[in-house]
Amino acid sequence: MTIRRVAQYLVRMNRYFDWGRRHAPDLAIAVLTVGTFLELGLTTVKYNNAIIPFAVAAAPVLFFRHRFPLGAPTACFALLAGFAAVSTQAGNNLSFPFFCALAAMAIFGASEERRVAYAGIPIAFAALAFVVHQFHQGWSSIPWIGGFFIAAWLAGFILSARTRQTAELRERATRLELEREVKARAAVAEERARIARELHDVVGHSVSVMTVQASGVRRLLHPDQEREREALLIVEQTGREALAEMRKLVGVLRRPEDAPALAPQPSLKHLDKLVEQVRESGLAVDLKVEGEATNLPASVDLAGYRLVQEGLTNTIKHAEATRADVLVRYGKGDVELVVADNGTGNGDGGGSGHGLVGIRERVSVVGGSLEAGPRPGGGFEVRARLPVNSD
Repeated sequence: MTIRRVAQYLVRMNRYFDWGRRHAPDLAIAVLTVGTFLELGLTTVKYNNAIIPFAVAAAPVLFFRHRFPLGAPTACFALLAGFAAVSTQAGNNLSFPFFCALAAMAIFGASEERRVAYAGIPIAFAALAFVVHQFHQGWSSIPWIGGFFIAAWLAGFILSARTRQTAELRERATRLELEREVKARAAVAEERARIARELHDVVGHSVSVMTVQASGVRRLLHPDQEREREALLIVEQTGREALAEMRKLVGVLRRPEDAPALAPQPSLKHLDKLVEQVRESGLAVDLKVEGEATNLPASVDLAGYRLVQEGLTNTIKHAEATRADVLVRYGKGDVELVVADNGTGNGDGGGSGHGLVGIRERVSVVGGSLEAGPRPGGGFEVRARLPVNSD
């Protein structure tokens, strides 16, 4: 309990300290105002009453320094000059008018506008020369009094520069923190999308295939195989429930409009149907398959199909082509996919953000490599190499 009270006390004191630091100039002006009243009321100096309005108003006008950065300290020096003009020689023995002059000089130095800061120097020394002349102090007193003025000006100048630098650093730190948060959120969103894609494309596909195969086997059983039929029915129902739960999970990870239906996914074995659909759209497509087709990992199989699908889609929409060639070459450790056209587009997906970017993302996920660019003889080509041992 004691530690908590100490912590609360420290927090409260820190708040007071921050408030005092922000309002330090106003507090100093208030102290000068109160000090002037006390000095006029308690001093033994036999001053004439004509100086009271000038002395009392010299400090309060500095409260308006933000609105009138040049006018407020200039008015202070004007009031002090008026103080000297109506005062007797005894008025020279009062201290707070001099303190007010130093405060006005510091405000000149702290001005954000350099022109105002530098203009304050001749204004202050003109007022100083007039006051020295009125009190018959002699010109020899100007250098040492002027030294105090210059010191006050430099103090205001340095403190103001440091305050602005601190504010700039604080603003930069805040901006960097916001940028860091934005990048972190983007990274989280990207990771969630990647997880959703993997769940949908790999796990969802596998569960769907398992469910379909269990259903097919169940229908092939003999009537007397009730126990086997019940077991397969449980597998089938469990698979459907898992797919339903996965739909919800993908919906959470992705935006609702981006979450696809979880159904058995196409593969490179279905490219002939894809090519037929593309031909119906008016684009001549030649499909070649080289090498012995092997059973690919689900992620690689789906990535290859989507690559060809996206490549042909971009050809139709953006390449202004009349012909496309699709090559699937099975090797010992990988499968090579090539989609080439004779068009004039650049194959980037037309600025939708889902052309080559989406293809590169899928290829990268399965550990493959991708090359895309214009062909020497005209047209555009997308070439990818996917490892068969991705899983």
